[in-house]
Amino acid sequence: MSTRRPLKIVTGVSGSPDVYADALDPERSTIASAIEIAELAEANGFDALFAADLLAFGAQGAIGAQEPLIFLAALSAVTSRIGLIATVTTTFHHPYNLARLFGTLDHVSNGRAAWNAVTSSLGEENYGGGDLPRPEERYRRATESIEVVNALFDGWRPGALTPDGRGGARLDPDLVRPIEHVGEFFTVRGPLNIPSLPQRRPVQFQAGQSEGGIELGARFAEVVFTSLPTLEDAVVYTKKIRSRAAELGRADGLPLIMSSFHATYGASEQEVRRLVREREEATDFDAGRLGLADMLGGDIDLSELPLDQPIPERLLPDVRSVQRRQGRVEIFNAFARSGNTLRELIIAAKDTGHWAAAGTPEQLADAIAERYDAGVLDVITLGGLADPRTRDFLLNGLLPELRRRGIVETGYRARTLRENLELPALPD
Repeated sequence: MSTRRPLKIVTGVSGSPDVYADALDPERSTIASAIEIAELAEANGFDALFAADLLAFGAQGAIGAQEPLIFLAALSAVTSRIGLIATVTTTFHHPYNLARLFGTLDHVSNGRAAWNAVTSSLGEENYGGGDLPRPEERYRRATESIEVVNALFDGWRPGALTPDGRGGARLDPDLVRPIEHVGEFFTVRGPLNIPSLPQRRPVQFQAGQSEGGIELGARFAEVVFTSLPTLEDAVVYTKKIRSRAAELGRADGLPLIMSSFHATYGASEQEVRRLVREREEATDFDAGRLGLADMLGGDIDLSELPLDQPIPERLLPDVRSVQRRQGRVEIFNAFARSGNTLRELIIAAKDTGHWAAAGTPEQLADAIAERYDAGVLDVITLGGLADPRTRDFLLNGLLPELRRRGIVETGYRARTLRENLELPALPD
């Protein structure tokens, strides 16, 4: 049995146009299916729900996404232990508003809020109409945003709000401090007008694997959400970001590494091979060319290239010139340069650069254990609870096997998400 921190389990909720199917039924709410997933995940000891976000119509083939904070606030009322991770951009939000929003979510959930900070690769046409800022500017703004938000949370000192002995509260305003921030992007006097949070700060997640993303994650993130398709990728990335975090004086083992696991389940190896073959045969290669082009930065025309030949290297983008999702572009550039054909790349793009595997529950547990034992996997995202077949394999196959091996715990350790993730104490 492992003596390391147990592997933490997250599942996705929201972020899909499918939830709007509920709204087509006058007897159901848009959130009805999400409530079912949230309650099922909590009953099975999942550590958190993850809400993604897309800021434009038609983005990546979807309607967009539900606003994560409102969606998770609603789910907080029907759950009591599971964490709530909201993806919210720093590029199109003001940090004072972010502090109020996440502070409120942490209060209404009794200490279960987490912020997945992103810098956004789309949606600029809806926020002023100008060009998307260059990655360097987006990451400078993100750095300042997180610094301001943390300062606002920390401005409430212990004892600022205490019971008055009559069922109310007593405020000591001398223990609530303005932050007097003047920076490149923001001027924020403070203090925050929301009392000290149950977790002091929501758990800080961060997504982004470009050089700027690694620097931001090393500086602030407690958990980084990654696209690491191979074990080798995971080892290189983990060493790089944790080395930088150590240079910045962060606690050992930070940030935790979170990977999304795209699993194809089968009861036997024969069934697994059949399912993989059927998935490949069902590929829409015309749509797939567009999807792969998006993975390569969007400025590449693959429409006339033969499927069974590699992409000519002259067509592949210079990652440094790409304005959007440089980390994802780097992954698919590497795939293309390794000699994969266009057909193989289109099939791989279905998993958008994330870790994918196919097998029986025991084989998939082996794949997870390999990364966990290598120290490059601390949090895993397991999807499919909405699908009865996948749900059965996950809840009655994979998770029991991981628990039998001592990799995943049963139940919750504590009340707050920060405690359940076993994170080190926040710095004073």
